[in-house]
Amino acid sequence: MIELGRKIRDLIIQVIDWFHRPFIRLIPVETFRYSTTGGANTILDILLYFIFYNFVLKKQMITILGITITPHIAAFLFVFPITFSTGFILAKYVTFTSSLFRGRKQLFRYGLTVAGAILLNYLLLKLFVEQFGIYPTPSKIITTVFVVIYSYMMQRYFSFKTANLRRKQSGNVFF
Repeated sequence: MIELGRKIRDLIIQVIDWFHRPFIRLIPVETFRYSTTGGANTILDILLYFIFYNFVLKKQMITILGITITPHIAAFLFVFPITFSTGFILAKYVTFTSSLFRGRKQLFRYGLTVAGAILLNYLLLKLFVEQFGIYPTPSKIITTVFVVIYSYMMQRYFSFKTANLRRKQSGNVFF
C-alpha cells in the first residue's frame, strides 16, 4: 500500500513538473505545484460544496444536537474533512517536499492554518450570503479566493516553512 502511494505521488509530481516546463523561468516549482494541487483541491471543494448544498441537503436547514444550521454552512461543514485530508496529503507529499519538519508538526501547524481558514470561510460566507445577499455558490467561490491567498502564505511560511529554505538557495525573496 505504501509503495502504491509513492507511485501515485511520483506520477502526480511528474505530470505537474511536465506542465511546469514552459514556466520554469517565471514560476518556482514549489509555487507551481502549490497552484496546481491547491487548484485541484479547490475545484474538488467547490464541486463537493455544490453537490452537498443542492442535492444532499437540498437547500434545507438541518438540526444537529438541537442546533439549527443553515444549508450553506452545513455544506461547508460536511465537505471540510474531505478537503482537509486531501489538501494536507498533497501539500506534504507533492508541494512542500523539502520541509524539514516532522509529519506530526506539519499536521499540527496545518491544522492551525486550516482553523484560521475555517474561521475566514465562516465569516466570509455569512457576510456574502446573509449580509450582501449573494447566492451561496458564488459566495463560496469569492470566499475561496481570499482563503487560498491566506492558506498559501501560512503553509509556506508556517506549516511547512519552506520559504526560508528556498530563499537561501535561490536568493529570491518573492517566491
